[in-house]
Amino acid sequence: MNWYVLYTKPGCEDSAARLINNIGIETFSPKIKTTRYRRGGFNDIIEPLFPSYIFAFFDAERQSRALKYTRGVRYIIGKENPSRVFPEIIDAIKERMNGDIVTPVRDNFSNGDNVLITCGPFKDFHGIFERYIPGKERAMVLLEALQCRLNICDGSIKKA
Repeated sequence: MNWYVLYTKPGCEDSAARLINNIGIETFSPKIKTTRYRRGGFNDIIEPLFPSYIFAFFDAERQSRALKYTRGVRYIIGKENPSRVFPEIIDAIKERMNGDIVTPVRDNFSNGDNVLITCGPFKDFHGIFERYIPGKERAMVLLEALQCRLNICDGSIKKA
């Protein structure tokens, strides 16, 4: 059994996770607290750290079919050959949690800054800071080693 990522319909992360838990599969859907301007003032809102994505711990050969047809789930990332998520990534996210909420640490970065990941599963990887993403506690970093985009949600990057 391994961790995998499921792509859900927008806003269906919690309901899909509940249905998946009901069939005996462990899920992980980290949340983040953000401040938004609504109804004439700033309010704290709890929302998914990764909108439209949840993690599930299951046996891909035996349980993929049940997950594909769960209400709210669009597909398993990797589709026919699901892409595993290393447990270290799940553990790194859980380490940053205070209760059910991920607590990020924010530094000031500018678009194009060279950064070095200082802890977690991508420790010692170099990348380029691209931008903060909605919620201001998250950022997008282009990793040079993997040539892919990665959401960074904690203080694990510094200017290189």
